[in-house]
Parts: sequence; C-alpha cells; structure tokens
Amino acid sequence: MSQKIQSVKGMHDALPAQTAKWQYIEGVFRQLFAQYGYREIRTPIVEETRLFTRSLGEVTDIVEKEMYVFSDSDEKTSLALRPELTAGIVRSGIQHGLFYNQVQKVWQIGSVFRYDKPQHGRYRQFNQADIEVFGIESPDVDAEILAMINRLWQKLGVSEYVTLELNSMGTEECRKRYREVIVKYFEDNIELLDEDSLRRLKTNPLRILDSKNPAMQELLNSAPKLLDHLTDESAEHFKKLCEYLDELGIKYIINHRIVRGMDYYTRTVFEWTTDQLGAQATVCGGGRYDRMVEELGGHKTPAIGFGLGMERLYLLCEEVRQIEDVQQPDLIAVLLGNEAKKAGLPLMEKIRTAYPDYLVSTVLGESGMKSQMKKADQSGARFAMILGENELANNIAIIKNLRESGEQQEIALSELVDWLKNIK
Repeated sequence: MSQKIQSVKGMHDALPAQTAKWQYIEGVFRQLFAQYGYREIRTPIVEETRLFTRSLGEVTDIVEKEMYVFSDSDEKTSLALRPELTAGIVRSGIQHGLFYNQVQKVWQIGSVFRYDKPQHGRYRQFNQADIEVFGIESPDVDAEILAMINRLWQKLGVSEYVTLELNSMGTEECRKRYREVIVKYFEDNIELLDEDSLRRLKTNPLRILDSKNPAMQELLNSAPKLLDHLTDESAEHFKKLCEYLDELGIKYIINHRIVRGMDYYTRTVFEWTTDQLGAQATVCGGGRYDRMVEELGGHKTPAIGFGLGMERLYLLCEEVRQIEDVQQPDLIAVLLGNEAKKAGLPLMEKIRTAYPDYLVSTVLGESGMKSQMKKADQSGARFAMILGENELANNIAIIKNLRESGEQQEIALSELVDWLKNIK
C-alpha cells in the first residue's frame, strides 16, 4: 500500500458534519450584513507582495515573519497569499473607482494565509469575515459597526462570553507625539525589555504594548497612555464614540494597550475578546484606517472595518452552545424493493418540485428495512416516508415522526404531496 498523503501542517479539512455548522454561522453573517446595508465583494487570494508591505508596514510581524511569498513565473513580480482581507479590498476599490465621492459598505468572507506556528484557533490557512466602510469620517459609523457585531453575538448566543475593548490610536500627529514619550519610557526601563521588545523599540515601539510576556506586564500596565496624547479632534472623536455606545447600551472597557497588529490603523481600534479559548483571546478586531486608501494611490478616503476569525468563532460556539445543523433533512424516503424505488424516486422529485425549500433525502443502496430505518434516523431527518410493496398495493405511504413522538400514520399517495406542506 502506498503512503498516505496528509494535509499540510496548519491547514485543515472541513468535513461534512462540520461544514453544516459553518454554513449556519455564515448564514447568520450574510443575513446580518444585508440587514445593515452591506454588499459582498470578492477579491483574489493572490496579490502583489508590495500591496501588503505598503499597507501593513514592513516591520509588522505579518510582513516580517508570516507571509507566504513567491515569485511569478516571469520571476519579476513578487506575489503573496493574502494574510488579511482589508488591503485587497482597498486595492480593488481604488482600481475600479469605488471610493471617490462615494460611500461604500462591503463585506467579504474568505481564506487568508499566515506562515506561523499553528495553535488552538490559529492556523496557517484560516477564514475571516470582513466588513469595511469607506467614505464616512464621523464616529457614528464606528458605533454602528460595533452595534452590528454586538447583534451578531446575540444571534449566535455567545454575548455573555465576549468583551469589547476599545482604544484610540489617534492620528499620525498624535502617534508622533506619543512615540517620543513611550520610547523614552522604555529606554528608561530597558533592562526589563525582552529580546523581541528591544528589536521593536527601534522599529515599531508601539507594538511593545501588545507583548504577552508575563514578565513585562507590570511595566506595560504602567506605561504612558496614548489617550493622554491625542489631539483635541481625535479626543472628541473618541468621546463621541463612547457616548454613542453608552446610548446603545453596549458595554465596553477602555484598554490602553490595544494597538492592533497592522500599521494602518488610526483613531478607533477595538477587539472583542473571550476567556473561553485559552491564550487565543481575540475573536474579532478592527478599527479606522483613514490614510490607507490615499497611501495606496487613491483619493483621501476615511475608512473603518474589522476582521473576525471564523475558526475562533466556530470554536467559541462549540465551547458554549450547540450549533444548529442546517443540513438535517425535513423528510427522508425509505424505499423497500425495486417496485417501490420505481414509484418512489419520481415521487421524491415531485415533492422537491413542490417544496424547493425542503431538504428532502432518500436512503439509497440495496438494504433491508431495519438497515434503512437506522440510516434514516442517523440522517437527523424529522420525518421518514416509508414505501414498500404493501404500501404500493394499498396506494399509501407511511409517514413516521423520527424525532418527537415516534408516531406514524398512513397517507394516501394521491394526497401525499399536499399533506407534506404541514411538516416544515
């Protein structure tokens, strides 16, 4: 026997029993996004590497350590598997003229890739749900996005297990002012910095605040706060956002250490975290990136968005509740014998035509009554339609409730299609 080929480390299959649950979660997303006026966009998995180095920043962890980069066949163009969705959406909007003097509200769900050590809820290929709004600068859109995410948690039944954490990154002017203060603070305590923080001190000092090293937590908690160094305009923007959230009844905490992993963020930044998944606490994160469109060649365009890790959300739902299986049949047919199949298969097609929203299945293959009923029960169907020689002779079908009562009744074949309207 030849050696089996396994999936690549950190890249996982979604098996049929799992994809049904994925579809349930994605269905909630699609309905919610449409309800708030967002439209779907789809962008390529492969982009030019420079798109991400320009948008994310060359000294971010994603660009330095995590991107899958390779050369095009002409060996002149460096390409990358997308490590996140926002940059590709911005590139597409600029290329197709979607932003100038327009408001765009878009969403995307798709695979992203990061060459990183696989962990619980963190994989090399994973899926993100992404929302982006372009053309609105005021904090009311920030508040509505957070209200939409809050509604998502309610729909999925995980509200009590997530916490909203907020901060403001201010503008470039704010961060320049703050950078001088925070660099001096870290230099005054340089003996307490680990190797990774020493490297970041010279390249991206704000990212030190995001360190998870337990030995540095006291130092980081005592660090100067970016909120204390905002311009009046940025401070007012953040103040209004908090007021809107208070009016919406959305609870939050201000976390001065949220800086997010990408360089493009400005002003509002946020994370929804959970204590149900161990070290991988962030389920959803995002914020404003008012400079990116211009920096990638477009007109100056304010923007805000978020990315949500689908695998982490799936794990959270599995941890705290039972996800609905949306692919369980409403009706499954048990056809006993060749004559029953000749009559039953066309009958099932007639039922599918009459009720296109029903999930209708059939037990196929040569097997006896006991075996077929076992398969029918394992399918998760609510009702079984049993048709054999005796039933055909009497022009009836037996309908059995497989879930609640276990009762069964005889229905005339001539009345069956009309009767089935009551089972949904």
